[in-house]
Amino acid sequence: MPEPCEIARQLQNLTGTSFAALDFLPGANLAEKVTALMLERTIAHQNPELAATYNSFQDLVTSIDVSNLKVVALGGGTGLSNIIGGDSKQHSWKETPFTGMKEVFAKLHSVVCVTDDGGSTGELLKDLPLIALGDLRHVLLSAVRNDALIKRYQLDDRTALKVAQALHAIFNYRFISRPHSSTELLTDTGADLGILPVALRNFFYDLSKQLFNDERLAPTLYRPQCLGNLLLAAAIYKQLDPQLTAGDLIASHQVVRTATIRGLAQIEHFIGTRKNSVFPCTTTSSQLQILYDNGVLVTSEYKSGHAQRGYPVDRVLMEFSRNPYFQPEVEQLIASADIIVFAPGSLYTSIIPILQVPGLADAIRHNHSALKLLVANIWVQKGETDTARDSPDRKFYVSDLIRAYHRNIPGGVKGLFTSVLGLNMREVPGSTLQRYALEDKEPIYFDRHRVEALGFRTVAARIYSDTQLQNRGVIQHDPAALAGAIKTLWALKTSEFLDGAPVSSALPTADFFCPGKYPVKQIPCHRYEKIQALMHFLSTETLTSHSALPQKMEEAQRRRLLDRLVELTWLHPDILFDHLKYFRGITLIAEDCWKRSQQWDNVFSFYDPVDRKIKIRQDQTENLNSFEVVFLIALGQSLLGNYAQTKEMVTVSHDSHTVGKMYKLQLRERDQLKSYLSFEQISTYLEFCKMQPAQHSESIFTRMLNFDEGFTPPGLFFGLFYAWYLDNRFAPHIEYKMSIMKNDISDLIPEQIRTHFCRETTITFFREQVFRHTLPFSIHQQKKGKL
Repeated sequence: MPEPCEIARQLQNLTGTSFAALDFLPGANLAEKVTALMLERTIAHQNPELAATYNSFQDLVTSIDVSNLKVVALGGGTGLSNIIGGDSKQHSWKETPFTGMKEVFAKLHSVVCVTDDGGSTGELLKDLPLIALGDLRHVLLSAVRNDALIKRYQLDDRTALKVAQALHAIFNYRFISRPHSSTELLTDTGADLGILPVALRNFFYDLSKQLFNDERLAPTLYRPQCLGNLLLAAAIYKQLDPQLTAGDLIASHQVVRTATIRGLAQIEHFIGTRKNSVFPCTTTSSQLQILYDNGVLVTSEYKSGHAQRGYPVDRVLMEFSRNPYFQPEVEQLIASADIIVFAPGSLYTSIIPILQVPGLADAIRHNHSALKLLVANIWVQKGETDTARDSPDRKFYVSDLIRAYHRNIPGGVKGLFTSVLGLNMREVPGSTLQRYALEDKEPIYFDRHRVEALGFRTVAARIYSDTQLQNRGVIQHDPAALAGAIKTLWALKTSEFLDGAPVSSALPTADFFCPGKYPVKQIPCHRYEKIQALMHFLSTETLTSHSALPQKMEEAQRRRLLDRLVELTWLHPDILFDHLKYFRGITLIAEDCWKRSQQWDNVFSFYDPVDRKIKIRQDQTENLNSFEVVFLIALGQSLLGNYAQTKEMVTVSHDSHTVGKMYKLQLRERDQLKSYLSFEQISTYLEFCKMQPAQHSESIFTRMLNFDEGFTPPGLFFGLFYAWYLDNRFAPHIEYKMSIMKNDISDLIPEQIRTHFCRETTITFFREQVFRHTLPFSIHQQKKGKL
């Protein structure tokens, strides 16, 4: 192994003359030039002596022994797995599974984000009191090593490759209907089970049997699932006492934590990864919350990626089920790490949630000797990095990425990383970038001057995959090139030739602080069980032209309807259980019997406070999206309960001439009110709707209307706003009204100021009073720059 002094001597030769050999290489600084030299091995020169110098240096750095370096990489599923050993979800992964950082750094450990709640992971969360397993499974497969398989099972290289290919088929196999048996389940994966070593094959058969035999796991087979997630769940449950019920496990979070770590370790042992290769960032159940710039806060990582709010993300918050547990194993790995890498990935749903686990960011800061790198994202992601918070009218830059981290990580980014490794796209064909542009995909610009002004070293390198560009026409990080770049930067650091990071001058004071204590909250599987219980007692009826009165719904239809309602409610974690207490049934009304006036709306559902039932026009149940919209609107209306004693539209006359109309609403007396909101809260809400309280009575509210003025009654508006708050795709009428929030406020336009304030206070009312979210800071102060 070459000594750092030898590298330093040769670097001195490369840089020590007035016209240095490195001047022929591309790059804006020494780190970029040396990285280019190492990654672009085809560099040649007419001068044989210069070419020999290059080759000598390349051989020297390549021969550096990094087998004892301790490396920790942090991130989410796709970005982290890709740099660890290639994106193991991709079909092409099985052709070259042994690549990336795992092949360069023997002592590599991954710390994985666990806030995913979509797809198969979301299905598992309905039944099991576990953390999200999908990203863990993704990274586990990517961490499979050639040398570990060979050593564990005495294989040759060819057989090890075939075993990795079989693992790929097993871990990524998905099904939508319940398999008949454990044997059939593994056979259906299409994997060559015969190539698996006996111990590994028996291990998978054992886990598959557990899925069918363990009553706690059996319900998961009735849902769409990814087999890799189920196998990981089975490995965890093998560590648990079979007598422990789901309720026992919910109460025994430390028992589940221990089983999770042991289950992961057992999977690692059998599939051929190094010991302690993969850890969750925490074993405490958690969910992601996104606060948008307009003040709306929604819960769920899945929703953050699917509901395109059209507003920049302001803050990201982690909602833990209890005080989160920072694992001592992870703390020790970080403390002793020689290299710490932040993987690319979703800006708000990969790195930030990890660093909001109390203690984790500080542990990284306290390691003063490690090489700390942030690998910048390549492409803009819809809903996250398509608009910059500070300048929504321009594209997203890497400096915006860093500022977002700074705003959402306790203590900011200081001490977390010193170098930013970005993609050098100078050799990417223009036709490729043009094709991406036509698909509405844009790169995140590596604005090195702004990044350096924030206090970070910048390194632009050719770390994209030529193979993926040629075969699939896509640009993504190349695992091998990225590993080579990291090794090169380590060589520069140890030889003291890594340029010092600029002095930070542009970062504001960090203002994000984790709460000192988290309230105990229900974990997802408990919530799902309670939703099912609440829906079970609803009455279900149909009204058709063949009957004068609603008729009891047929059992099969009832079951389908209630199952839909359970799933719709589950998809929106911000729906509180208290929101489900003000309606007691659903009535589906045939289209020819729908008598509700469409004068003021085009909504085909409403809440009837007389019988406390939600009424839905039956044709709206034929489309899942339509049904979701009408149900949420009516559910929102139900929260007002029986708030209105009377409602009427009165003609207004003056000197025998009709001059307009007046909508008059009288509230019920306090002792008769049955509503989710208090009398005072309803009164406040009505004023947001431009209803004027009468001087002589606190119960009467009115609103004057011109003849041609559009009008949405307060009850309907409440339902529309409720649905819009949960997902802005559901109420375009409200989305149009709220679009003023995107505009800059001018002091020269008083009406704009009043309207903006009204919209802002309405959102605050729904966030705090309806959905009961409490923020650890004041948005009003924050927008004035006081935070």
